[in-house]
Amino acid sequence: MGGLALLTLFTVKATFLLVVGAAVALALWELSQALASRRIQLPLVPVAAGGTVAVMLAYWLGARSLVACLAVSVLAIFAWRLPGGQSGYLRDVTSGVFALIYLPIMASFVALILSAPDGARATLVFLILAVCSDVGGYAVGSLLGRHAMAATISPHKTWEGFAGALIACVAAGAITLPTLLHGEAWQGMLIGAAALAAATLGDLAESMIKRDLEIKDMGTVLPGHGGILDRIDSHLTTAPVVWLLLTVFLSSH
Repeated sequence: MGGLALLTLFTVKATFLLVVGAAVALALWELSQALASRRIQLPLVPVAAGGTVAVMLAYWLGARSLVACLAVSVLAIFAWRLPGGQSGYLRDVTSGVFALIYLPIMASFVALILSAPDGARATLVFLILAVCSDVGGYAVGSLLGRHAMAATISPHKTWEGFAGALIACVAAGAITLPTLLHGEAWQGMLIGAAALAAATLGDLAESMIKRDLEIKDMGTVLPGHGGILDRIDSHLTTAPVVWLLLTVFLSSH
């Protein structure tokens, strides 16, 4: 997956959107199946259609187009669910709006990062920070982890792992921002710390969703890891934070 990301980013960068789209589509399908286990019928068609348009608009037209796309997609969800009757209408519509924002709208910020003139390198920074969050946390947590961060939500996540991830993300930001985007090291350190906070929230939120639905994994497409959503949950929540800080720190974004 990493090789495919690098290949698309540094050949025709727009093709990276296909990677993003495929991951989001699989994650959306996994979420719909998980919700169905609790008799929640996700309005999959308008969510998928609106999400596809959102990612494309973000890349070619910029952030302002996302507001209108979100509003129109919500209206489409309202309309799509009407023929299903009044029973469960609010529940299903709410799940649709949640899925729309949680998956494709969050992923649209990756498209916004990619759309900048130096978007391939900026996207690589985003990916490196997300990976450092996972790898740093796992490496240190598995070796030294003793104190659970949120035992009732994610028993394997520890404060020692969080510290390891913090060191990895801050170091990665300090190195990659000056090297790849001509920013300052301190800016990279701040982005790294913020990315870790967002990634941790993404992990915990997805764990909470799974516990609420009483399932262990969102899917089985990745043996030993669970579903696609289990792998990209932290990427989804990290993307808007990284985009925002790049926008603030670097005028080209």
